[in-house]
Amino acid sequence: MLEPARTVAIFQFSSPVTFVAGEIIFSQGEPGNIMYGIIEGEIEILVDGKIVETLAAGDVFGEGALLRPDHLRASSAIAKSDCKLAFLDRERFLFAVQETPLFALEVMRSYSDRLRRLSQRFVTECG
Repeated sequence: MLEPARTVAIFQFSSPVTFVAGEIIFSQGEPGNIMYGIIEGEIEILVDGKIVETLAAGDVFGEGALLRPDHLRASSAIAKSDCKLAFLDRERFLFAVQETPLFALEVMRSYSDRLRRLSQRFVTECG
């Protein structure tokens, strides 16, 4: 089974994009119509300016904005290191979900794993 980031790369229309360390990929509150899969590098996810998680190769992010009716970003994403990212717009994301149901399950698993890690961290820090 392919990891979600590799599936994103298969369904994208053009070449992966690159970001240098420290570069902003997207900002909290802005409209979003693209999700990303990390091919190389690490990404930091921030909420209200605080780092809440670090993602690595194989992870996907930004999918929430594709699913929400308002399409707004709930977080910011910044390249922690130089990165190569695959990407899908909403139309290609929906096509990938329709044509490859396992992709949808893997994205859901990834999202669930991230939520579980954040919940455990919250309990540890606030507990």
